[in-house]
Amino acid sequence: MIILAIKFNGLSVLAYLLWLVVCGWLVCLVLTLYTRYRQRPLEALNDNSLKKNDAPLVSILIAARNEEHRVLDQSMRSMLAQDYGQFEVIAVNDRSTDSTGSILNSIAQTDNRLQSIEGRELPSGWLGKPYAMHQALNHAHGEWILATDADMIFDKATLRTAVAHSCAREADALTLIPYFEAGSFWERVMIPTWTWVLWMFTISYRINNPKTQGALGIGGFFLMRRAVLERVGGYEALKDEVLDDVRLAEMIKRSGGKLLSEYAPGLVRTRMYRNFGEMWESCSKSWFAGMKFSLPFATLCVCWMYSIAVLPPFVGLISAIGILIGVDERLWQFCIPAILSWQLQVAVLMLVSFRSDTSPVYALTAPLGLGVLYAMLLDSGIRITIGKGVKWKGRMVYERSGVCPPHLGTFASRRSKTEE
Repeated sequence: MIILAIKFNGLSVLAYLLWLVVCGWLVCLVLTLYTRYRQRPLEALNDNSLKKNDAPLVSILIAARNEEHRVLDQSMRSMLAQDYGQFEVIAVNDRSTDSTGSILNSIAQTDNRLQSIEGRELPSGWLGKPYAMHQALNHAHGEWILATDADMIFDKATLRTAVAHSCAREADALTLIPYFEAGSFWERVMIPTWTWVLWMFTISYRINNPKTQGALGIGGFFLMRRAVLERVGGYEALKDEVLDDVRLAEMIKRSGGKLLSEYAPGLVRTRMYRNFGEMWESCSKSWFAGMKFSLPFATLCVCWMYSIAVLPPFVGLISAIGILIGVDERLWQFCIPAILSWQLQVAVLMLVSFRSDTSPVYALTAPLGLGVLYAMLLDSGIRITIGKGVKWKGRMVYERSGVCPPHLGTFASRRSKTEE
């Protein structure tokens, strides 16, 4: 009897914790509703003055690597179709192993606004994308610089709207959050999940508030004044950064620049991943960098999310089975809050799914999506910390023999000691 009492007292503590989780998800639901209400899409602006030849010159910079199987041709042509007065497109073929260079050269022959440049070998200390962007910047003449990706599809009014909005708000930099297309099962599971994480980051750090240090940069569309980019050191200041867009946003804001982030699904869209492998590769490259390469912090985040998102539904399922087979009726005290926390997760993800046009049915997989997302973070943290590195587009990033991650004192310090 004493053993059973201790057992069920322990389970009562679990029930109490489960109700705390329910309260936490209620707060998340309120924040998600608030974010969805506040995040009004940026619509195309009718500023015809920017269609003229006296509009400030904008240089669109693209680093393209192994884009043959994606939407490179469509992406380039959507940028060249902008109804903006003066712009140039500079695309660097970042040592691709497919026909990316040929596609770029073919388009450049039909439109002299596109410069197709063959990327050079990496100097010591540089990562691939920052160096490709550095090369593109060296060929740029624009007063404004637009950093984008080779899988972005622009509306014809995108550039004009972005410049007009930046000038009207007296902003030094503007990043647009695109519409994320989802085609496969895993895309529909994962994209609403990390979109929600992005929402929570945006609202928590008050990105558009100049008085806060929170900064967000979306590599798919990052418009900035050239003077501001040069003031923070250009891409040379980002040469060892795999999360160069976010770091650039942080640097601009720290330098006193005014940074804006806007949701613009009608202006830019992309399908970033085609399968689960691409998704894991991309997220494992970026997520640990987002944690400033702190393995303790990343591990804490993983444990926290598994505790509030993955464990409760599992407890609810086990409790329900126990009740059905007659183990103990007191299992209701765990079953109810556990299932309720899962239902709140589903409600939160449904709100995001409606915004991304993903079927709300996929919100039922919320624990799966969050579980996989944070497994990617843990995998990234371990691989980078021990110097094994992660793979991105056929190249190893942050492996022991290559470029050290910024701010990471573990294998970087061990390596310097070995060299001594």
